[in-house]
Amino acid sequence: MDDAKETGRIEAFSDGVFAVAITLLILNIQLPTKSFTKDEDLFFKYLLDLWPAYLAFVTSFATIGIMWINHHRLFTYIKRMDTILMLLNLLLLLMIVFVPFPTALLAQQYISHPNLRVPALVWNGTFILLAVFFNLLWRYAAHENRLLDKKADQQAVESITRQYRFGPLFYIVSFGLAWIYVPASIALNLFMAVYFAFPGRKPRSPRDFPPAL
Repeated sequence: MDDAKETGRIEAFSDGVFAVAITLLILNIQLPTKSFTKDEDLFFKYLLDLWPAYLAFVTSFATIGIMWINHHRLFTYIKRMDTILMLLNLLLLLMIVFVPFPTALLAQQYISHPNLRVPALVWNGTFILLAVFFNLLWRYAAHENRLLDKKADQQAVESITRQYRFGPLFYIVSFGLAWIYVPASIALNLFMAVYFAFPGRKPRSPRDFPPAL
């Protein structure tokens, strides 16, 4: 069996799912249901009042986009596959496809009921599960280099494991923030998307330090 070909099929299928999910997010920003041709100020106010929808869209777009980047990054190390890896990848894709729903729920309900916390909790809970499934996928593949390239940089592998370790914890904190102040919770999710956009730092070896005088 050509391992590179098999993992390539997983990546191609996953890319298609990521593309569909990220495209569906724009449908959460609703067009006005009435005409504002006689009152441009009111129309401008309507557009401004949609700010929760814009923020939820940008945050979810960034999160899915960064997860796509990280998914690609992982599969530069994962060079073999088995049934469990495929199932874990499907669980991750299940949550990716689900993201547009809590995004729509948050965007639409927060505009009408800004004190309602349930949509934000569902949205944050989705990201917790995403982080958990991402960790499961990577840890299963990386455990004792089970499915990794035999020539994989071990320091890079360890840095990825260390960076992902805190993902679920950060999203749990964001979940808790949703009980207190929803915009702060959304902002933290956006920050985490930026954080995970960059590879984890490799641990420094003794050779990286200057010699003692």
